[in-house]
Amino acid sequence: MAEITAAMVRELRERTGAGMMDCKKALTESGGDMEGAIDWLRKKGLSAAAKKSGRVAAEGLVGVATGPGVGAMVEVNAETDFVARNELFQNFVAAVAELALSVGDDVEALKNATYPGVPELVEGGRDLRTVQEELTHLIATIGENMTIRRARVLRVQNGTVASYMHNAVKPGLGKIGVLVALEASSEIEALETLGRQIGMHVAAARPTALDIGGVEPSELEREKAVLREQAAGSGKKPEIIEKMIEGRIRKYYEEVVLLEQVWVHDGESRVKEVVKKAGGNLTGFARFQLGEGIQKETSDFAAEVAAMSKG
Repeated sequence: MAEITAAMVRELRERTGAGMMDCKKALTESGGDMEGAIDWLRKKGLSAAAKKSGRVAAEGLVGVATGPGVGAMVEVNAETDFVARNELFQNFVAAVAELALSVGDDVEALKNATYPGVPELVEGGRDLRTVQEELTHLIATIGENMTIRRARVLRVQNGTVASYMHNAVKPGLGKIGVLVALEASSEIEALETLGRQIGMHVAAARPTALDIGGVEPSELEREKAVLREQAAGSGKKPEIIEKMIEGRIRKYYEEVVLLEQVWVHDGESRVKEVVKKAGGNLTGFARFQLGEGIQKETSDFAAEVAAMSKG
C-alpha cells in the first residue's frame, strides 16, 4: 500500500475541507489514491463542509463555563437560528466552552485541541479528533456552515468568576453571555450572587470598559472631537467650552465605563459603590452578544424572482 504522507493529507484537506483525521482515513481506505479518497469523503458526506464554508454564519449560540477561579465564554456561529435548537450543536458549544477553561481563549489553540470523548479509528490504533475536525463533522451532519468565532477566559487569584446568560436556551447557552471576575475574601456564595447581579447589569447596560483608564484613547478623542464641533458654534470662550466638554466627558464615562455606571438594580448607586460595599474588587468582565459586528446578507426574494423572469 502507498505511504500516506503529510503532504497528501494536506492536499486532500485543501481540496475537500474535511478534517485531518478524516483525510488520513480516506487516503488509507483508498490506498493512497487522491481521487478515490475524495470519493470516499463524498460518500461519507464529509467533503460537503467545504462547499458551505463561504456562507455567512451570524446565528448560533454563546456558551459559558466556570470552574474554581476561572470562567470561559465562546461564540459559535451557524447560518440559521434553527441550528441553535439542535442538540448536537448545543452539546458542541457546551463542550468547547468547557474546554476553553483549560486551553485558554486563543481560538486557533481551541480548534487544534483534542475534542473530548469522540474516538476516531485510524490506521495503526485509536486517536481522537480535534475540535476543528469535530466541527467539520457537525457541518456535514447538520448541513450548515459553522465557525468558532471568539473566546474569552477570565481568572482570579482569590474570589470567583461568575457567569450570566440572558434568555438561556439551556444552562450556560444563549445569545447574550457575560463573565464577571471578582477578587475578594468574601464567602464565595455571596460573591457569586453579586457576580450574577453584575452580569445582569452588564447584559443590559453594555459597558465597553471596566474603568476610566480602560477607555480606548481613540474612542475618547473621537468623543471629544464631536463635542468640540458641537460647542464651536456656541459663541462661548474657549476656556468655557473646555469646561463644558469636561462635564460632558464625565457623562460619557457614566455611559460606557462599568464602574461609573448607575446600578440598574436600584437606579441610584454606582457600580463601584456596590462592589466596594460588598468588600470586593471587580477586576474584569466580558460580554458576548451573538452575531454582533457580523455583516448579515439580506435579499429581496420577490426582486430576485422578478429579475430571473426578465432574464
